[in-house]
Amino acid sequence: MLTATNISKHYQTQQVLADINIEVGRGELVCLLGESGVGKTTLFQILSGLERPDEGAVFLQGEEITGISGKMSYMQQKDLLLPFETILDNVAIPLTLRGAPKKAARETARPYFAEFGLVGCEHKYPAQLSGGMRQRAALLRACLFSDQLMLLDEPFSALDVTTKAAIQMWFIAVMKNRQTTALFITHDVDEAILLSDRIYILSGAPGRISHEATLCGTYKADPDFAVSAHFLAYKKEILRHL
Repeated sequence: MLTATNISKHYQTQQVLADINIEVGRGELVCLLGESGVGKTTLFQILSGLERPDEGAVFLQGEEITGISGKMSYMQQKDLLLPFETILDNVAIPLTLRGAPKKAARETARPYFAEFGLVGCEHKYPAQLSGGMRQRAALLRACLFSDQLMLLDEPFSALDVTTKAAIQMWFIAVMKNRQTTALFITHDVDEAILLSDRIYILSGAPGRISHEATLCGTYKADPDFAVSAHFLAYKKEILRHL
């Protein structure tokens, strides 16, 4: 569904990315894993069309979209909810930006609140919600922009450990139920293994894809996967390449 070929990027004299090649298939949850400062967010800005690469190209379903924004949703680390708008109006923003009247946008967005566990939050403001609920709202807003393909930049990094564990399980269920394709960034190895179908490891300076790991869905279906020998084996493999 998404293909990036031979992506390289410089900022002045510093090369940030070198010869990046990745693919994301329809319905996959794919992770871009790497340490801070290795160029993960720069790659996302290129994939989303917010920046152009110095070399290489980006394709969405076979169509070249290099440097063209608005083709996929992009959820950044912070939820970026508008504090002066209700959650319903925040979530409906992608619809109003496309020209829908505010009332119609609200009515379109409202049915999704049950699926995303946000019933009762429609008329609350962001400051009245927990971090986990704010992330649910931000994810719903991203889905309403485009649930074809989502770029998620460390979507759970601001959450505490307990909240993060709960929302990760919810996230997997929602994404699989909606058959949404997503590429997400993390520097958390455990999170990458728990959430992904495949993992690309970005490392070095400039950043390059140093390894690709495919995770077996049969193993991951085990409710005790996170404490299993299979999980530990994946973690050892990934740590060798970071």
